Amino acid sequence: MKTVKYIFSLCLIVLLINSCVKDDSNTDFVDSAVAPTNVLALFEVTQDNTGLVTITPTAEGAVGFNIFFGDGTTEPANLSQGENTSHVYTEGTFSVSVVAVGPTGLETEMTQDLIVSFNPPVNMVATAENDAAISRQVNVTASADNAISFSVDYGDGSELVVGNIGESVSHIYASAGLYTITVVAMGAAIETAEVVIADFEVTEIIQPLASAPTQPSRSEGDVVSVFSAAYTDITGVDFFPNWGQATTYNLFDLSGDEMLQYTNLNYQGIDFSGTPIDVSQMEFLHVDVWTADENDAKISPISSGPNEAAYDLDLTAQQWTSFDIPLSYFTDQNPLVDLSSVIQFKFDGDPAEGTIFVDNLYFWKAPSGAPTGIVGTWKLSSASGSLGVGPAIGDNSWWNCDASCVTDRACFYDDEYIFNADGSFSNVLGAETWVEAWQGGGSACGTPVAPHDGSNPATYVYDEGAGTVTLNGLGAFLAVPKAINGSEIADINDTPTSITYNVTLSNFDTEMFVYIEVGAGIFWQYYFVKEGAAAASPLTGTWQLSTDAGSLGVGPAPGDNSWWNCDAACVGDRACYYDDQYVFGADGSFSNVLGSETWVEPWQGGGDACGTPVAPHDGSGTASYDLDLGAGTLTLNGVGAYIGLAKAVNNTELTDPLDAPASIVYDITIVDSNTISVMVDVGDSVFWQYKLVKI
Repeated sequence: MKTVKYIFSLCLIVLLINSCVKDDSNTDFVDSAVAPTNVLALFEVTQDNTGLVTITPTAEGAVGFNIFFGDGTTEPANLSQGENTSHVYTEGTFSVSVVAVGPTGLETEMTQDLIVSFNPPVNMVATAENDAAISRQVNVTASADNAISFSVDYGDGSELVVGNIGESVSHIYASAGLYTITVVAMGAAIETAEVVIADFEVTEIIQPLASAPTQPSRSEGDVVSVFSAAYTDITGVDFFPNWGQATTYNLFDLSGDEMLQYTNLNYQGIDFSGTPIDVSQMEFLHVDVWTADENDAKISPISSGPNEAAYDLDLTAQQWTSFDIPLSYFTDQNPLVDLSSVIQFKFDGDPAEGTIFVDNLYFWKAPSGAPTGIVGTWKLSSASGSLGVGPAIGDNSWWNCDASCVTDRACFYDDEYIFNADGSFSNVLGAETWVEAWQGGGSACGTPVAPHDGSNPATYVYDEGAGTVTLNGLGAFLAVPKAINGSEIADINDTPTSITYNVTLSNFDTEMFVYIEVGAGIFWQYYFVKEGAAAASPLTGTWQLSTDAGSLGVGPAPGDNSWWNCDAACVGDRACYYDDQYVFGADGSFSNVLGSETWVEPWQGGGDACGTPVAPHDGSGTASYDLDLGAGTLTLNGVGAYIGLAKAVNNTELTDPLDAPASIVYDITIVDSNTISVMVDVGDSVFWQYKLVKI
């Protein structure tokens, strides 16, 4: 028997905070700390009738352990991660407690029964099973009276694997086939028990068990689909043209979800040359690929000519790998690739063997136009009846929240629903919201429950013409989380990754009526009001560094970048950097949108060259901005948010990404509606200076 409980070690955290020399009221590290998880203990006993048991604890997020032996020993054994301890027991049953300690002092305690007997193991049963999800993994479970642990010889020359009796151990074979598995049960007695499982067949998973990731809702004008159930595909496509290849083709059906299967892949074409497609207005090529092998592949769009360019698909075996490839990659590799007349795709195997499954092959671009009306922070109106359900649109007579209900649910009516100009969406619920029974609550105010707690990233697509907004992201919702398309959730595990609502904006886009049909003639309906309809910031929009020579530089005084500045040749060399975007939302949000490459310096682990963005300066964090026109300052709030150079912060230059501050204050001059000058003093009269233009 095993039990687990969590303990908060307040004393240690207080000591940590009080030990800081610098006064800093930011205790986010405490708020975000979690107790160790997956606390386990392996018991191993010597087979010599001495009762000597070795205890090896493990846990995720632990720096140390306290082991309480459960036999009356008063002092626990104190261990670091990776250590073990030995203890002599008499015969009997003992409750051994393992307390795992995290770096902030949070603790998790696990108690596990240890049965010590000097009688030999009897009544042994051992089973071996192929894992249902992991290829060539075999799980072995053993039970026996008078046994403490068991070992498994998987019969392929690998090391023995040891586990506690009654639990499972696992091993991944290098290849499928027949193997003899030997399982030995061990107790405190000299004698052991053994079960031999002869000619066990290890199997390999050679096709996906789950569908590719759900694709976001996109407007028709923002996508050109070749093969995807999420969108309308083009017609006249041959997925297996005869190009003399050795590859074989199958339209694989996974419980109604069709995908392309190419086996023995050397090269394979997809042909629609009879109806060439114009994707010159698109920005990315998306494809999802699954493989059972350790192989990779390449994809090439081919235009009239023919002209082509290949992109390396770095695949991960036994899972879907998703790619969003900038179309500029292909035209940069081969300027003759004509995106206005794409006629084919080609896949190459790397090496020329193995099998791939392909789904969601399409071109796409960011949502057309700026979704102005819906951008902002919204809350449910506190007027009676602003939340309700009924048999028709505009009729919430079955139930609606009256004045007393609004008061009772104050923790719910202060929830914020934030639509950012960059297409991101956030549920900001605070410490409490209304938690219903299906979420494990009591239809009362309580701590938000994942995934409906705003913890997951989300985006939205607003289709003004259709009067819809689609939220993409697990747990993203408006008003009532259980209300989804065609159903009401009864289990949080059934939460969808996308929900589409019907919306109507009114009163100069400061009010919004929303409804969703959860079943035939069942409509949940909400009235929202926009928070703080303040004048738009002059920064609202997307900015880039000007490609003019000298738009990036450093010098001894404002306006003087004579020490070093980026000339025309430098701008050309750093094209991956000059296309970086700095997005200021109308709601005060800020985003670094860097694409697949930016300029990466040695302090980030790069080589002063184009490379993959490095966290936290990769745009993955959440950030906001404050513009003080009177003071001439711009403050970015959020670890990793920056303008110009990531290393240039107030009073210093970073030498380690882990030292990124939580905020940076820049001096700013609004030159005109499309041009700004930004500067930061990194100390000792060293001024990094940037010229940005709105795009």
